[in-house]
Amino acid sequence: MADSTVTAQDSSFGELIGGDTPVLVDFWAEWCGPCKMMEGPLKELAGEQAGKLTVAKLNVDENPNTAMTYEVMSIPTMILFKAGQEEKRLVGARSKGQLEAELADYIG
Repeated sequence: MADSTVTAQDSSFGELIGGDTPVLVDFWAEWCGPCKMMEGPLKELAGEQAGKLTVAKLNVDENPNTAMTYEVMSIPTMILFKAGQEEKRLVGARSKGQLEAELADYIG
């Protein structure tokens, strides 16, 4: 399956989360073991929910300003944004099924 995730950056973060489509942002780092565990479930979710949900990955080491702005204290942290506003925050690794259940209200 092709990677349907988007790379998020400090410089364009507001533009990324400001649209009509909900955006799930995965705050992660290369050295984070649980973050690596989330790669598969997030890629699958992105592919299956294309058009209904955008899945973006923001490397906190390369983009510290956004991580600080949203007070991300531990990773992986996934924040769902809708029209630029934080709607839901998930901290820690989850299975794809757990992600789908927790995001069901937003991805229909």
